[in-house]
Amino acid sequence: MQVMNRIIVPIDFSDYSMKGIELAILLSKKIPSQIQLLYVMKKSGDYSPGSQQEEQRYAEKKFKRIVEFYSKQLHPNSEIKYLIKSGKIYKEIVNQAESFEQSFIVATTHGASGFENMFIGSNAFKIVTATTRPVFTSRGDELPKYIRRIVMPIDITADTRQKVPFTVRIAKECGAEVHVVNVTTTNAEDIHRKLELYQKQVIEYIEKYDVRCKTGKIVGPNLTDITIEYAQQVDADLISIMTEQPSDLGNLVMGSYAQQMLNKSPFPVLSITPKELHVSGAFHTQG
Repeated sequence: MQVMNRIIVPIDFSDYSMKGIELAILLSKKIPSQIQLLYVMKKSGDYSPGSQQEEQRYAEKKFKRIVEFYSKQLHPNSEIKYLIKSGKIYKEIVNQAESFEQSFIVATTHGASGFENMFIGSNAFKIVTATTRPVFTSRGDELPKYIRRIVMPIDITADTRQKVPFTVRIAKECGAEVHVVNVTTTNAEDIHRKLELYQKQVIEYIEKYDVRCKTGKIVGPNLTDITIEYAQQVDADLISIMTEQPSDLGNLVMGSYAQQMLNKSPFPVLSITPKELHVSGAFHTQG
């Protein structure tokens, strides 16, 4: 079987992290993939005598049951396997994803296990900001059965358009409709003109790939809240964002928009980290 993608799913064996597997399987039904379940143990020097072996046996036993159960739900063109590593949790997850040319990460933003309290929850945002690979996150709430509508907020930053190619790829694979929504905290005319220009460029790109799209415009004091409200109004299945946002967008610190979105969104979130490229080159050459 030719595997085109690797989907890395951090696991801590909590019910929340099982939702990450379900989201990965949902995506793999449209994108032939090898799903890699990854559990990260502490470094060997951090264990008391015998406890490392105990944890290793525990993880292997759990994984064998999990793989057997979820293998029955896979698309014929996909497969599932597990890995156990040692080290810093978020670094091992990122390294695993970045060892493949085509890969992305699927994780939940909550989780806990008997060995590492809040394994996933405390590392989810670290994973998102440390990797160049796309990251799908979920709070562990009810997952959509299909990806039918994707909300893609567009703000005034140049990097905002770097999420377009991968988002369009997911929309194309899933047969989803993309909502290109201008978001801002101000009614200033120059800002709205700039957003309209960005939106026009994005729509032109999307239409080249025969992906259905709609446009919108929302203004409010908190970009996270108004984006989520819009997504609820259109019954969205996914929100696509960039991981870095500057403080002049109405949030207090760099990255707070993304962190708020991961913590608040009742929908799965696709996070993409800006590449250190001139935006015109990044936007026109990817995808």
